[in-house]
Amino acid sequence: MRPLLLFLNEVAGGRMLLGSAKERAPEASYVVVVAPANRPTAGQITSPEETAQAARSRVEVTLAVLEEFGIEAVGEVLDPAPELALGDAIRSHRPSEALLSCLYETRFGFARRDLVEWAKGEFAPGTTVTHIPVRIEDDSVRQDVTHTLVIGNQTLSSPDLAERLLSRAAESPHRYTIIAPSTEGVPQAAVTRGLAGLMARLYESDVDATGQPLASDPFSAVKNAIEFYQVDDILISTLPGDESQWLKDDLIGRVREFTDKPVSHHEAGRAGETVVAAVAAGDGEEAGVEV
Repeated sequence: MRPLLLFLNEVAGGRMLLGSAKERAPEASYVVVVAPANRPTAGQITSPEETAQAARSRVEVTLAVLEEFGIEAVGEVLDPAPELALGDAIRSHRPSEALLSCLYETRFGFARRDLVEWAKGEFAPGTTVTHIPVRIEDDSVRQDVTHTLVIGNQTLSSPDLAERLLSRAAESPHRYTIIAPSTEGVPQAAVTRGLAGLMARLYESDVDATGQPLASDPFSAVKNAIEFYQVDDILISTLPGDESQWLKDDLIGRVREFTDKPVSHHEAGRAGETVVAAVAAGDGEEAGVEV
């Protein structure tokens, strides 16, 4: 038995990566998750420290999701150059297979070489290289799938948020991109665990989702994600009422002014009967329900 390597280049792996890992993990001596300390595809990263933290977040979220499904794994952050990081990981662990989670047409270096094809030529047949594509551009223009951007932090572990996302997906095909902007006083470990738990709930129902903690403030993170991901709509999840700093800062109003995409609000923990009463009174939007 030899190790299984999961390589996260710029993006956190989604349901396809989890499915592939679940199939292969029983035959592996151990599972290792590796990310190069390079810039993620979304999020305003301005310093090497933030870039390294973003890579650690990708690894930590993936480890936590794997743990939710009973897969123990170890994680590493390596050289910013993806070809160097991948080479170091394969030489160090000698895996039977490397699952490359990256965008289509991922290229590197001055010659803009294709990372997946380069890796296959460099490491086969000793290590099988399998591309686990992360779709952003392709899925965002599909007419049969609604791509929803979800913004949350302290509410990511709220059961009613998961139920709302699952309910949407049951009504019509959805995929979710979940971002967790930084919030003062909230430990990174808590954000990682909440995000992983939410993604695991979606994966259990075969709903596609990717997630990423971000170092930027909520409004900057949302602006950047809207411009990059080409989403169909936006859902902002907050704490209830006066508990929410995001509501005090009018995050929802500012996002609505910035984009023409539909923006809805989920107020986590609000009792179902209160929401029903608010809708009956014509205040569905404030109750966190699309009207």
